[in-house]
Amino acid sequence: MNLRVFRENDIRGVADSDFTDEFVFHLGCAMGAYFRSVGAKTITLGRDARLSSPRIHAVLKARLVASGLDVIDLGIIHTPGLYFSVFHLEADGGVIITASHNPGEDNGFKIVRGRSTIYGEEIQGLKARFVEQRYTEAEDATPGSSRDFDILTPYVDYIANNMRLGPKRPKVVLDAGNGTGGLSCLPLLRKLGFDVDPLYCEPDGRYPNHHPDPTVAENMADLIARVAETGAEIGIALDGDADRIGVVDARGRIVWGDQMLLLFARAILKEVPGATFVSEVKCSQSLFDEIEKLGGRAIMWKVGHSLIKVKMKETGALMAGEMSGHMFFKHRYFGYDDGVYTAARLMELLSLSDKTFSEIVDTLPVLFNTPEIRVDCPDDLKREVVAQAAAFFKREHEVNELDGARIQFAGGWGLVRASNTGPVLVLRVEAESQARCDEIQAELEGRLRTIRAGLEG
Repeated sequence: MNLRVFRENDIRGVADSDFTDEFVFHLGCAMGAYFRSVGAKTITLGRDARLSSPRIHAVLKARLVASGLDVIDLGIIHTPGLYFSVFHLEADGGVIITASHNPGEDNGFKIVRGRSTIYGEEIQGLKARFVEQRYTEAEDATPGSSRDFDILTPYVDYIANNMRLGPKRPKVVLDAGNGTGGLSCLPLLRKLGFDVDPLYCEPDGRYPNHHPDPTVAENMADLIARVAETGAEIGIALDGDADRIGVVDARGRIVWGDQMLLLFARAILKEVPGATFVSEVKCSQSLFDEIEKLGGRAIMWKVGHSLIKVKMKETGALMAGEMSGHMFFKHRYFGYDDGVYTAARLMELLSLSDKTFSEIVDTLPVLFNTPEIRVDCPDDLKREVVAQAAAFFKREHEVNELDGARIQFAGGWGLVRASNTGPVLVLRVEAESQARCDEIQAELEGRLRTIRAGLEG
């Protein structure tokens, strides 16, 4: 069994090879015992539209019920819908079967205890239960119950009833990437009165049109083309399980996660002076600088939706955001990452503005930077590559090692960190000019190639 599927923020791997029925059986036993050990009685359960999800769902659900848990089955759902269900139904936790934006052949599990996703040591504790087959808390349990529940209707109603719209209703193109977000985002935006042109809003676990990851520019090409073709003011994309959002304007410009966070921070700081915001090491320095200039408090933190949520609670932040498009609203919401809710808040912002979205984007700082650059690197090498890069650059540069290595160069910075979700190194570079950005990127990538060659010998 491949134990590397137990990652920092979730459990994720290749469905047919990593998550066999036997694996899921024992994982369900471990999850059931884990939930029982923390006093959970009722949990919600959902799945995405991947072709492997029904099989995995059936085996997992049977084991959770056999462990003595009452399971509320939400059916096909997006991850924020699962999060919402825990609050709305006052459940003790939840599980969603999804691999987010990973390829269609992958799958995985995100687990909620209480009101928060488990991560780090708690996932490793679940792994230990699994490996040792330590299911004591669930053995000889009286089986629990199971019932189906439609969570999307109250979810859409809740968000719609809590928007504060202005008079405008700009046209929007919505690209759900054939993930599960279209099931709620399309009816929500239409309920709010917006003219929505749907693109790939039907769930299809084969992802036949493009990969459902809006951080990759090529996956936004169809959305950009449709916005131009229809004369829409804005285009919104969701990732596979709709906990992330991507945005484009009418000129085809992609608005990255740190830029979106800045737009929302400006609005929130007018309402709540001095508010705190959390973002992560991949984000532009201009984000942190402008929030501070506007009188807010900006905190740089580690990458990862679970880590960000913990930091928000610790600091009392009203909002957080990641480059990857995870947006977390505690301001008027529950504090978890929700691409559908973010889409509604973005349209609310536009409905209140006398500017078009392109005119609003024009007010953002002019930056010379790369998007996230992902470089394949084996799981057993990636952290050592980052460690050696940090050691090398520390000889002549200031290096922030909060999460990976964020290296301060003359006229810019470069970042390399090990992904929490796959065998990948994540890079990003920002500089005062395009030429300097290219120079830093070349230097960083060259050093990583040298380190990798040395380790592979």
